[in-house]
Amino acid sequence: MRHSSGRHHAEGASKSSQSTDWKVIRDLLPYLLEYKVRVALALGCLIAAKVANLGIPILLKNLIDTLNIKVDSPQALLAVPVGLILAYGLLRLSASLFNELREALFARVTQNAVRKVALQVFEHLHALALSFHLARQTGGVSRDIERGTRGIQSLISYSLYSILPTLIEFCLVLGYFAYSYDIWFTVITSVALVLYIAFTVLVTEWRSHFRRTMNEMDSKANQKAIDSLLNFETVKYFSNEAFEAGRYDENLVRYQLAAVKSQKSLAVLNLGQQLIIGVGLVLILWRATLGVVDGTMTLGDLVLVNTLMLQLYIPLNFLGVIYREIKQALTDMDRMFSLLGTAKEIADAPDAKSLHIPHFAIGPEVRFEHVSFHYEAKREILKDVSFHIPAGTITAVVGQSGAGKSTLARLLFRFYDVQAGKILIDDQNIQDVTQASLRKAIGIVPQDTVLFNDTIGYNIAYGNPHALAEEVYEAARAAQIDQFIRHLPDGYDTQVGERGLKLSGGEKQRVAIARTLLKKPAMLIFDEATSALDSKTERAFQEELLSLAKNRTTLIIAHRLSTIIHADQILVMDHGKIVERGTHADLLMLNGRYKEMWQMQERATLD
Repeated sequence: MRHSSGRHHAEGASKSSQSTDWKVIRDLLPYLLEYKVRVALALGCLIAAKVANLGIPILLKNLIDTLNIKVDSPQALLAVPVGLILAYGLLRLSASLFNELREALFARVTQNAVRKVALQVFEHLHALALSFHLARQTGGVSRDIERGTRGIQSLISYSLYSILPTLIEFCLVLGYFAYSYDIWFTVITSVALVLYIAFTVLVTEWRSHFRRTMNEMDSKANQKAIDSLLNFETVKYFSNEAFEAGRYDENLVRYQLAAVKSQKSLAVLNLGQQLIIGVGLVLILWRATLGVVDGTMTLGDLVLVNTLMLQLYIPLNFLGVIYREIKQALTDMDRMFSLLGTAKEIADAPDAKSLHIPHFAIGPEVRFEHVSFHYEAKREILKDVSFHIPAGTITAVVGQSGAGKSTLARLLFRFYDVQAGKILIDDQNIQDVTQASLRKAIGIVPQDTVLFNDTIGYNIAYGNPHALAEEVYEAARAAQIDQFIRHLPDGYDTQVGERGLKLSGGEKQRVAIARTLLKKPAMLIFDEATSALDSKTERAFQEELLSLAKNRTTLIIAHRLSTIIHADQILVMDHGKIVERGTHADLLMLNGRYKEMWQMQERATLD
């Protein structure tokens, strides 16, 4: 029973693998068929090249037979071989010409498919929800895309330039044998080729386990390496270089073991292939030799049969490698296409319209109505939260860590959808408008600022890639960072390094503030945006913030209460609920949670 179960499991896995392979091919075909004429011409060149290739040994046979004939006039004998030699050279040239034409015609098809698939995957990744990107492994995803695009090139190259030409030549040779010689030549060739292909496929399938393990270990090692290098400072803080090297080497050791097993199994494959080829060639040559002896065949026929068999077997020598590479290409492409198949958790409604803000000059009105939300079902973050932000006013949200403050910004930006209630901007439910128009209207400075590995000028201009240089400088001045930048040796061309690590926390936050201001949104969200600023810069920025907020609706998520005392409305959150609301003065008079937090921070300042 146990063996039967294992066999059924293997058969099921094989059928599943075949089904997946055909699905990948179906997914790829639309990209290739965009150039139907080129594909048809390339296939025509392929067939023409193989016909020419078959004609070469036939001409060689005729040349040998001609030279073997005894005639009285050597000059008459010479005239025929000269014509055959010229035809021989012409056929060789035409075979090469058609092969090169095929590759030239199909190059655009291949590269177009690679570009379009890679671009579509890249765009789809940007369209996926924040939850996907929080859970993903950057190194693994980038390697999947890299392998997938390379897999498209490999699949097309091996199938169009190796497998298909060999199949066409196989059919042409069998047809010629059946027409010109006795049936045994066709039978021996067919049986040898079928055995060869069956043996190669079976052994390669057995070997594929080692290859999959190698790729899995390679991806894991790559993930560990990239993750470690991205967190270079953290590794140094804890002196964990040896620990990181050990984690990396652990996957390299597994890769090494799988690679060794793969190489040993390759030796088995090569030996079996050569045995089948050798037996087939011996039998064919024996039949041809008997034919020469009894006069039914000529020496030219003997050479022709041998040449045709060698022409077939030479590309078949690489069948195992080609089959394995095609299977690997299909697996890699499947991983990439599975990224395209990842569902968008946050998607625009079919009838979604652009967000309309009637009074852009003063900002929109925002309402949270009975909003409840959780990242995980067992842990509710927001519990029936309702509040109103009048247009052109400043609303601040304060509370302990984990109270749900930053979640408000993520929901407003629609990184997630609420489970209950609704969020309205100028009486429009944000789930009924397009995400692009919603996010264009909102500028956010997050608590954790991440910059591109480029110049300071590029990172500020990212808020509006089409902005003029003077607009970039103006945004930098508003964020209190222009003077700092101008004192740098390279000014706005200063490189910030990976994730902005060459800048301090305060400098990164000011760059983030500048690029958000450059965006010129109708609404501003500051998610503890001044937490890394020094007191002097923070006070200067507060004054600038008040002037900016006059023309915008502003939501400030704050830890330091001193930064939001001028807010028109302060919301105090605790365990996902709004427990107090009002102005700074009103909340102090309540003698509640806000006053307690204020007194604690004042004592900390005095200490």
